[in-house]
Amino acid sequence: MNNFLKSTVIATAIALGTTSAILTTPAFAIDEVSIAGSTADAPNLAVQGYDVVSYRSGDAPVVGAATYSAQFEGATYRFASQANLDTFNADPARFVPVYGGFCAYGVAKGKKFDADPLAYTVVNDRLYLNLNKKIQKKWLKKRDKYIDQAEGNWADIEHVAIGDL
Repeated sequence: MNNFLKSTVIATAIALGTTSAILTTPAFAIDEVSIAGSTADAPNLAVQGYDVVSYRSGDAPVVGAATYSAQFEGATYRFASQANLDTFNADPARFVPVYGGFCAYGVAKGKKFDADPLAYTVVNDRLYLNLNKKIQKKWLKKRDKYIDQAEGNWADIEHVAIGDL
């Protein structure tokens, strides 16, 4: 939230006597989900438009189409087919990437970095993304350690804007 907007919200809250609610409210969902692939035509696009159901197929993930889209937790997900869209809609939390789609290694280090949708791993039916293939190789060497670290960090950084980390 920019400083002008933040000060306006706080001033309004003070005037209304609701400062404790406003000052403890977490950041907007936009800070929680990586939307690196967003464009003017596709705002809040998650996983750079890749079909998150396709990561479980055993083949390489595929880019989804705008025709097959769903909203979940402030982000737009695209799918390659109606079947994949239906599968996602049945249990979206199962398919979205862990840590809002931010790099799993970065979260282990207490940061939020955009991720490359092709630098991925599915572990225990959870989709982990990494910044790039080089970071993914490093992450894979101590994967379980980094997952534990990221799990510990995520609660602290989930609602923190990228620029504040």
